[in-house]
Amino acid sequence: MKAYIQEEFKKIYGNTPDKVFFAPARVNLIGEHIDYNGGLVMPCALGNGTYLAIRKTTDNTFTFRSLNFPEIVHKIPVNTSGYAKEDALWINYPLGCIDYFIREGKTISGLEFLFYGNIPNGGGLSSSASIELVTSFALNNLFNLGKTQVELVKISQQVENKFVGVNCGIMDQFAIGMGKKDQAIILDCQTLEYSYTPFVLKDNTLLIINTNKERKLADSKYNERRATCEAALEIFNKTESFKDLCSIPVDYFEENKHLLTEEMQKRVKHVIYENLRVKESEKALKSGDIEKFGKLMSASHKSLMEDYEVTGKELDTIYLESVDFKGVTGVRMTGAGFGGCAIALVKNDRVEAYKKYIEKIYTDKIGYAPSIYDVSIGEGTREI
Repeated sequence: MKAYIQEEFKKIYGNTPDKVFFAPARVNLIGEHIDYNGGLVMPCALGNGTYLAIRKTTDNTFTFRSLNFPEIVHKIPVNTSGYAKEDALWINYPLGCIDYFIREGKTISGLEFLFYGNIPNGGGLSSSASIELVTSFALNNLFNLGKTQVELVKISQQVENKFVGVNCGIMDQFAIGMGKKDQAIILDCQTLEYSYTPFVLKDNTLLIINTNKERKLADSKYNERRATCEAALEIFNKTESFKDLCSIPVDYFEENKHLLTEEMQKRVKHVIYENLRVKESEKALKSGDIEKFGKLMSASHKSLMEDYEVTGKELDTIYLESVDFKGVTGVRMTGAGFGGCAIALVKNDRVEAYKKYIEKIYTDKIGYAPSIYDVSIGEGTREI
């Protein structure tokens, strides 16, 4: 891929790039809708991602090109006063990174950019964070800005929050920046304490199944769930002092859940038990028990479907039709829900049969086909 990007860069710009960089996509394996309740998440970096070939120039222009949109050229004058956000354009992600460093007082000279991404469109695999990390990493490297990898992760999140205007957490950028091949990350999103655990698939393949449904409900339902969790914590803390829901012991919850409304009980049940599932998943993976991990994946989806109620017909169709399919080790939604993607662990000798089955049954029930991708667990952001 490096040689291909270099050759395309030379065709477009007439020069060889100074360097080529890569930032992966990411997926969260388990630990959903608990990051804002003090819980743990288990993301990993994927083999797919965003490539960036880049060259310093002597003119005062940033030129942005992408092999995904070959006919479009964006030329932005170099200045030191920050950059206006371009309406709904992908170049906001690299522009935001440049803007951050210039506002910090760093000198960034003219550059030629050539991006190429092989992240499935609309899959919820964080193509935006991948572009942010590959740009931040490249700028840090080319201009010797002295940032650590974790600092680049935080910078990229700030770009998304303050320049692009999306109020995301830090999991996406962290997994993309800090991923390791065949390893999952155990991340506390509040403290950024993290560790790695082996994610060796043995005789399984990790599949991503995109529902191809727009997630129109995700933001509003996210806000509702978050407000419900905050209200439940407030009720418990009338007599206790828990810092978040995931700090509440299971026994305490079971003995005191009558204090909550029926809806609150369901939401808090998911939060507390999902956090335990992440801890159990870490143990299972460290002991090489991929079968146990698969069962925890499926239990996670059941909880998200029945207790947290953020799945929807499309994701539930994938789950319900997969969970008893011979060769499926585990299956669950990943991400915000109400569309987006599911992930499945499937025995290698059953992958093709599973793909054909789930595509047909999903199309029959939903009315259009899902997109299914084999993925591997890869390294985080780096020069190639």
